[in-house]
Amino acid sequence: MILKLYLDKDIHQKENDMIFEHFAVNVNNVDAVVKWYVSHLELKIASQQKELPFMTFLADSGGRVIMELYQRPDAMMMDFTQQHQLTFHVAFVSENAQEDSNRLQQAGATFVEEVRKQDGSHLVMLRDPWGLPLQLCERRVKF
Repeated sequence: MILKLYLDKDIHQKENDMIFEHFAVNVNNVDAVVKWYVSHLELKIASQQKELPFMTFLADSGGRVIMELYQRPDAMMMDFTQQHQLTFHVAFVSENAQEDSNRLQQAGATFVEEVRKQDGSHLVMLRDPWGLPLQLCERRVKF
């Protein structure tokens, strides 16, 4: 199983270029969420703060930081269970979306929908155990 982001490995930042660093999500139980993503999506902890707000940066299998999880009780926490999955979701490359979907559902994710595109791509939408939408992207033409 391969879950990773496909990135141009030959990115050279020029002066004033803006390169994506990460997105952040305020969650209730950072420790449990981080453990699930590390255990089941093969993400790795790049940096972790041991006291509130427990800022934790997760990197993909290529070592690139992609996500920050933290816990700020004084800031709004989205209830993703009440949001449509296309409002916000986190997408991962999957070499076999069906197998990864089954495996993640056994680990507590819930199935939302799947789309089989005309080009042969297979997209599966799940929710993690806390309701955050996850998309598995098995694309025929990778980008």
